[in-house]
Amino acid sequence: MPNRLINETSPYLLQHAYNPVDWYPWGPEAFAEARRRDVPIFLSIGYSTCYWCHVMERESFEDPETAALMNANFVCIKVDREERPDVDDIYMTATQIMTGGGGWPMSFFLAPQTLEP
Repeated sequence: MPNRLINETSPYLLQHAYNPVDWYPWGPEAFAEARRRDVPIFLSIGYSTCYWCHVMERESFEDPETAALMNANFVCIKVDREERPDVDDIYMTATQIMTGGGGWPMSFFLAPQTLEP
């Protein structure tokens, strides 16, 4: 059964539409759900031709046990960096400040009220 990404136009998001992870696209619906459930957001940013993004999908996001844990404890948001460079820029800058480097896939745990790591 598809998740919420099935209605998106991004090729990258559509690649994840049948993951067992209950992905949300970036937007107010996801933020409101995280606040309603009082759980953190798991943010995953990547792009369709990213080799390591496909590896992470295969090894993590397609695994039913991993997906069940993610779905129970987080609101999971998937972002295509090519579709939302504004979002990618914010979190890549944070990654570079915190770690001195950065790349994709990029994952963050965010507070639902502030969207801050």
